[in-house]
Amino acid sequence: MPDPRIASRRLYGFIDPTYLGKRDATDVACAMIEGGVDMIQVRAKELTHPQRVKLSLIVVGVASQHNVPVIINDDIDAAFEAGADGVHLGQEDWAAIPRATRVKRLASMRIVGISTHSLEQALAAERDGADYIGVGPIFATATKPGVKPVGVGLIQQVRERVATPFFAIGGITQENVAQVLEAGAMRIAVVSAILSAPDVAAAARAFKARLTG
Repeated sequence: MPDPRIASRRLYGFIDPTYLGKRDATDVACAMIEGGVDMIQVRAKELTHPQRVKLSLIVVGVASQHNVPVIINDDIDAAFEAGADGVHLGQEDWAAIPRATRVKRLASMRIVGISTHSLEQALAAERDGADYIGVGPIFATATKPGVKPVGVGLIQQVRERVATPFFAIGGITQENVAQVLEAGAMRIAVVSAILSAPDVAAAARAFKARLTG
């Protein structure tokens, strides 16, 4: 059964210092939530662990007031220290946790998401108990430079074979989101098309309207 904490979430946004510039993380998180983002990932690969915890605490402080789950990318300890709802792991990060210790290592995480790039990986993530799956990159994206897009065809395959809630991610914009939805995605994760927009709340609102219209 789809996890009730995830099943109703449709638009997944990000706080990524690479795209924040001089903007305050609190203001950006508030704008995203105002625009309809109902899940936020702190993706801060370039920060040190203490910096990541500090940023995560800021986002958790904002999002918790609106019942918006906060997920920390890759850093399980930062997620725990910041009181985040969960952690998101890439394929390599997930594989690096020995199967025998996964339950103990992730015991404090209410939500665990896993990135997948093929149907086989999505099926494996479901077997491994992921609460949600990221499927992508659907299109070419600067967030994953040099990574070949999987295309919208994978969305249809995952929709047909995997019961775990999934978010299509990677290069999704207002210009191509219709292709993503037509392929069967019910949930999308958007990085640059929201964070780089002149009006973050308006950009999020536009994506949410496409998801719920």
